Amino acid sequence: MYIDRWLRLIAGSFTLISLALAHYLDPRWLWFTAFIGLNLLQSGFTNWCPMMTILEKLGVPKQPQGCCK
Repeated sequence: MYIDRWLRLIAGSFTLISLALAHYLDPRWLWFTAFIGLNLLQSGFTNWCPMMTILEKLGVPKQPQGCCK
């Protein structure tokens, strides 16, 4: 799996987990949901995401250029 797919899986998982925590434990967990959304929004404008930097350092491969799968 490539870094782009990992990023989507992590962001989606964190969002669902934080929503569940907000529902069952404390509504303040919605701040974490907002943080995830803001990170996704800024990465759309800047093409930089902190999680991608972490995944790169962990050795997750980038998708080769020109690949369509």
